[in-house]
Amino acid sequence: MDAYETISDVLVNLFYEILDLEEKAIITDEFRDISNNDMHIIEAIGLGNDSTMSAVARKLKITAGSLTTSMNSLVKKDYVERRRCEQDRRVVYISLTEKGRKAYFHHERFHRQMTNAAIASLNEGEIPLLAKTLDGLAVFFRNYGEDAMIK
Repeated sequence: MDAYETISDVLVNLFYEILDLEEKAIITDEFRDISNNDMHIIEAIGLGNDSTMSAVARKLKITAGSLTTSMNSLVKKDYVERRRCEQDRRVVYISLTEKGRKAYFHHERFHRQMTNAAIASLNEGEIPLLAKTLDGLAVFFRNYGEDAMIK
């Protein structure tokens, strides 16, 4: 297999492999009551205290309505809490509870391990090239999705 075929094979299979492995690594006994999708919502909420539903929905590229369903479940399971803005009661802030913060750090640890594995065989000079390559791939995916919506 030449380099082009190898890269193509890796790209085609990598997405599914990451999703499968991530789910196995992240949804442990401690976090068995949430899904991989829930874990990504927790990640999108982040560690701050001023995330709003609309900001998180935009970050995840989903509707606020879709997020609401998951958010209700995460609040019920004590991963997330809601609080209304004092100045504008229509605005609802969402933040992670202590349990949610534990899940966030658990997920972050998996991402750190994945990144470390990606750069482990590289020398210092090769890491910027990998970053540039992955950035180019990310631009392709962003533009491809936008181009598909336009057509």
